[in-house]
Amino acid sequence: MAGTAILGRLTWQPAEVVDIVDETRRVKTIVFDVPHWHGHLAGQHVDLRLTAADGYQTERSYSIASRADDGERIALTVERLADGEVSPYLVDELRRHDVIEIRGPIGGYFVWNPPDEGPVFLVGGGSGVVPLMAMIRTRAALPGGAEMRLLLSSRSWDEVVYRDELHNLNGNWLTVVHTLTRSQPPDWRGYARRVDSEMVTAVGSSPSERPQIFVCGSTPFVETVADSLARLGHEPDRIKTERYGGRIPSSAGDYGMAMTSPRS
Repeated sequence: MAGTAILGRLTWQPAEVVDIVDETRRVKTIVFDVPHWHGHLAGQHVDLRLTAADGYQTERSYSIASRADDGERIALTVERLADGEVSPYLVDELRRHDVIEIRGPIGGYFVWNPPDEGPVFLVGGGSGVVPLMAMIRTRAALPGGAEMRLLLSSRSWDEVVYRDELHNLNGNWLTVVHTLTRSQPPDWRGYARRVDSEMVTAVGSSPSERPQIFVCGSTPFVETVADSLARLGHEPDRIKTERYGGRIPSSAGDYGMAMTSPRS
């Protein structure tokens, strides 16, 4: 099983597009076949490199959405950013049988290991649900294990990434709670605001249960949620965060942090 990766020891590998799935209007999941892929941990990411006809190259980091031990195929879920350099190409131009370069897996801190059977609390903002989904899919493939709770903040019901899959998995070992921050369906009875301490308390496990907590989203989202969790009494070393875009802090502060590049 892959663990923490040292970039100097990683090599670029060809990855062929074998499937493309529409998740929302702006988000697609791209499935790659990567020969000699040796597996990954739920929560890790890869570097992706594109090379233009004139030789220009650019790289971005994307979280792996597929479950651990999924053979030689990995899934990356990409949100098209209007001012992005890479994401519009991946979402709008990439086709089946196209080949790009991938390096990874990378990261050994923001990961969930199936032997850990204690409760798991996942908090995602928008496309920040991607590495959390890898954890959920990994758990779904097991006959038993940890109880998971997911609190997912999205702008609208149409922009909930993995909406149908999460609906089908909800129940028994997984509890899914949505909050919609910009618009809601006419019959909506769920949360309709940004994630706050009251919401975290109502949805998450109590500090006495010592849950493993994974928070992923934009920097402001992650900082707000992590601060709320700490104020509620959760141990800082049980709070692992990953953030993307916006301001990049110079250190992890009081909480564990796995950093990826802005996903543009």
